[in-house]
Amino acid sequence: MEQVDKYFDFLDYTVFAAMLIVSALIGVYFAFFAKVKQNTTSEYLMGGKTMGIFPISMSLIASYISGITILGMPAEMYTYGTQFWMIICSEGLVSITIAAAYLPVFYKLQITSSYEYLNLRFNQTVRLLGSILFLTKMLLYIPIVIYVPALAFSQVTGINLHLVTPAVCIVCIFYTTLGGLKAVVWTDTVQTVVMFAALIIVMVLGTISVGGFEEVWTRSEHGDRLEFFNLDWDPTIRHSFWTVTIGNYFSWLASCSINQAMVQRCLAMPSLPSARVTVLILVIGIMALVSMCCYMGLVIYASYYKCDPITRGSIVKSDQLLPYFVMQIATSMPGLPGLFVSGVFSAALSSMSTGLNSMTGVIFEDLIKPRMKKPLTEAQASFLMKVIVVIIGSICVALVFVVEKMGALIQASGSMGAITAGPLLGIFTLGMFFPSANSVGALIGGLISGSLIAWISIGTQLKMAQGLIKFPQKPISLDNCDSRWVLEYLSLTLTSDVTEKPLEPPFVLFRLSYMYYTGLGAITAILTGIIISWLTGCNKGKVLHRDLLSPVIHRFLSKDKCDSSVVNKDDVLVLNSND
Repeated sequence: MEQVDKYFDFLDYTVFAAMLIVSALIGVYFAFFAKVKQNTTSEYLMGGKTMGIFPISMSLIASYISGITILGMPAEMYTYGTQFWMIICSEGLVSITIAAAYLPVFYKLQITSSYEYLNLRFNQTVRLLGSILFLTKMLLYIPIVIYVPALAFSQVTGINLHLVTPAVCIVCIFYTTLGGLKAVVWTDTVQTVVMFAALIIVMVLGTISVGGFEEVWTRSEHGDRLEFFNLDWDPTIRHSFWTVTIGNYFSWLASCSINQAMVQRCLAMPSLPSARVTVLILVIGIMALVSMCCYMGLVIYASYYKCDPITRGSIVKSDQLLPYFVMQIATSMPGLPGLFVSGVFSAALSSMSTGLNSMTGVIFEDLIKPRMKKPLTEAQASFLMKVIVVIIGSICVALVFVVEKMGALIQASGSMGAITAGPLLGIFTLGMFFPSANSVGALIGGLISGSLIAWISIGTQLKMAQGLIKFPQKPISLDNCDSRWVLEYLSLTLTSDVTEKPLEPPFVLFRLSYMYYTGLGAITAILTGIIISWLTGCNKGKVLHRDLLSPVIHRFLSKDKCDSSVVNKDDVLVLNSND
């Protein structure tokens, strides 16, 4: 395997260090030199509600594209084909849903934590459940976001994992602690530009090295990589057109509509129309970045279509394909490896800084503030939040090294996203779209939903580890590999015919495509919540403000099936018993 000594030189280290230094300086600027200091809750968590459309949009794009995305999507295209690319089809519909149905509720309430909504609509217990689900998800997600790109690059370039990970994380904690939301947003903006620049340059150089776009497409077609419209409705197919579009609709809706990072940034905008424009730009940016990452997978396949580097042993896992490819074409452009490392770690840093900032808001607003007997001053609150950032940032750094020891459990931990996203989407949707849903229904619905998805997800991972669930991969070729190596490879891999006993297929839910997990979790939470609410008397006699409900259902309020609904002049919905 190629080592860093050959490719990663002084110029590359300079480019990488420059990205980290600029990020740190932005934090210093907003802490000490900006006109408005980060010494109030509103400034630290919401940017004083005066942020512009461009930086907020760039920040959201950076937050939702992690290093896992940049490394994983090309590997997906190379290994399984282009069907996953069709996730972009549902993202436009998601943006419309967010802008029309969810965002207006949060904007009218002007809340700092999205989980404050659960307290206003249900009660403190449901709010606590939502906050804990979110914090659990982020504490498992952030270490993986940092670890996966660090591991891939340490294995391909020779950079020591234990040196680069703490250094990068410390810079991230530093600027997030000092500069608050404004520093996070503006560093995300810089990092988004770096990401786009790195991907575009590698994409162009890679396409040229293969022989042009037409050659990339032709080789991909001959290699059976082009598959966009597999219209089979079978829900057990890992990726079909329906699993990636329908499944991604629910996944993205959960990630964008109710996510603390999204709500926090949209409420940092001065008006609802500007927040909606931000959502539109986010979707366009995500579609562009996803398409670039997917196309890079085809470029990589076209480069190695006659000698697979994984089978050849040049790399160990498909996640290393992109960095390995960058190192191969780096000779044509000095500083390219450094720029690309900066791009991937920019994606990781933006995800981490966003996570730290949003987790701080949730911990302070949902767990600490409601339990304070005497309210804190703005200066005390600002200091406490900076301490929280340092603490949870340090925990995340420590967890990176725990993740390193987990091995095969990394994939299982990654599926925690669906375990928490589905129930949370279901609970919020219950609150905004079903006036009769009560706190008991929301709580039980969320718990049952989370338990179901956890059982399916963990069961599936165990069956995969046992070899009972396998996904068909696209064919690879060794035609142009060294002939001596091919003979050695064949002598090791070809064995006498052994008839394998057919294995009994796992339980049907364990074979369900992982793309449906979030949707299944949300629907389970909603249906369970409605049934339990109906059995426990719905919201009889409870006064409910219209602002707690989505504007989409305002015209249907009088048709509530459990209780008769009356809207008075003060825009308060009163739910009366039919008895």
